[in-house]
Amino acid sequence: MNKIAIFCGSSNGSSAAYREGAIKLGKELVRRGITLVYGGASVGIMGTVADTVLQAGGQVIGVIPKLLEEREISHKNLTELITVESMHERKSKMMELADGFIALPGGPGTLEEFFEVFTWGQIGLHQKPCGILNVNHYYDLLISFFDHMKEQQFLQDQYRQMVLVDEEPAGLLEKFATYVPPRVKTYAK
Repeated sequence: MNKIAIFCGSSNGSSAAYREGAIKLGKELVRRGITLVYGGASVGIMGTVADTVLQAGGQVIGVIPKLLEEREISHKNLTELITVESMHERKSKMMELADGFIALPGGPGTLEEFFEVFTWGQIGLHQKPCGILNVNHYYDLLISFFDHMKEQQFLQDQYRQMVLVDEEPAGLLEKFATYVPPRVKTYAK
């Protein structure tokens, strides 16, 4: 793992634990020599994780669409800031750059980004780990919903196992290090 993409909120959320989780993850990335790839903003959890990595001497690549460059206040001190035309191009570029993907707390945009890379992995567009850092139990309901999808036979167990979850950055990154992707989803008999 050389580069990890983080999907997360452009706000701080209601609990200081979310910001603290972003700081812990940023420090763990630097400790392991992993470059952060993220959405390029200087605000919210996004800004916190980027600032933490930079302050600890790590590398940060931001990818931001022109539409959001001013609205999300693009980070001006990154190792590299890539400006793209669209949200889809942003996700594509992040997928291309990263060796794995982690969702920190965030809103619908965070979930949309996570679900897209998860789906891309399921259909074989990549074989990279997808994880949820469950800071302060933020994602408990989503994790339960993944289990519900499996129980209701809308998600096979091998694809449910693709969603790596931990409450601590070190634990999640250890799971990334030993991740073995499932076979590509097919409907052929």
